[in-house]
Amino acid sequence: MLRICSRALVKVGMVKPWQLVKPVSSTLVAGRNMSQQKELPKMPVPPLQQTCELYLSYVEPMVEPDELRRTKELVEVFLKAGGVGERLQRGLERKADNTENWLSDFYVDADNLIKRTSLLNWSGVIFPRMDFRDKKGQLRCAAQLITAVLEMKTMIDNGTLPVEYIRGKLLCMKQYERILSSCIVPGVEKDSLEFYAEKHITVVHNSQFFVLDMYNSDGTPLTVDQLCVQLERICNASLENNTEPIGILATEHRDIWGKTYIDLIKDKTNKESVLAIQSSIFTVCLDGAMPPGETFDNNATDSMLHGGGSQWNSGNRWFDKGLQIIIGEDGLCGTNTSNVNADGVVIVEMCARLLHLMKKPQVMQSPLEPLPEPQRLHFNITPELKKDIEEAKRHLHM
Repeated sequence: MLRICSRALVKVGMVKPWQLVKPVSSTLVAGRNMSQQKELPKMPVPPLQQTCELYLSYVEPMVEPDELRRTKELVEVFLKAGGVGERLQRGLERKADNTENWLSDFYVDADNLIKRTSLLNWSGVIFPRMDFRDKKGQLRCAAQLITAVLEMKTMIDNGTLPVEYIRGKLLCMKQYERILSSCIVPGVEKDSLEFYAEKHITVVHNSQFFVLDMYNSDGTPLTVDQLCVQLERICNASLENNTEPIGILATEHRDIWGKTYIDLIKDKTNKESVLAIQSSIFTVCLDGAMPPGETFDNNATDSMLHGGGSQWNSGNRWFDKGLQIIIGEDGLCGTNTSNVNADGVVIVEMCARLLHLMKKPQVMQSPLEPLPEPQRLHFNITPELKKDIEEAKRHLHM
């Protein structure tokens, strides 16, 4: 059973997640896939009069009678023929004619990128506890999840991901394209959402980041066995946790992180390492065990939302990434995402698909070609950045 956690743990209940929003059965509707996007109706622009009436209905219970009268007078001026209201309405209608959805950019900006609160506690999905008992089991589980995400990426890229319906209505599948290969880039007053076309993921273990190429020289994705080899190399290279947890900086209030980010990328090495994280398809977080004595639910919620604190796994994250896959030594497993890219229902459906794909028999490929060593990402930590990291740790526990 999948569980959604967003500031609090919410149990989906006994209904399977994929029963909430059902993919179309290929046996019933042949060829139904993401190419059907063109069949979706466009978001309509409501008439100006209707918009103003709705605005007044929202304002009325919140203001005094005199203020309400003044507001109605201003709305009447706004509605006058040839006035500013008509000009803005025509501009909005032009935008609607020339874009897939005139509301999307406004919504992403106003509800996400302009907000300056920390990305902590935003959104996570908890998978059922995984059944492994050692480090190799953790790495094989991670490899299976990575393979599942890559298979889903292939379906998204070639338009074969089955479309979804709710109450018989075709749903927009565009949000699936926004989850992978995306990252929020911090700004001083406003963040930005960037998309990339690289072929690597980032893996973080003991707060140390590595780049891992996902494809062989012939273009085929790495197999589970190949991934296990690479993940083991990463863990062996990062056994000692003797580096500063640079990922802790992304837990900060966005104004603070925006300013620190500018200082961080002034250094060429730091800038290249940050770009490697941002441009990755997704991030895999190989976590240590969470505190003993806590319940599974408590540890799982803490792990997926914020990592449990700087003494546990919060430095083993990059919270700006569109998708973080989290696999703990103690069997905790799930995802951390932000609502900038996709709604919660889309994220849950994606996770349900991933769990299903993980159960597919793995195709063996032999012989396996020699694999290049995963690339460690280096950071030059100045005294100022070290101070920023310590501040981020302190704010995380406030």
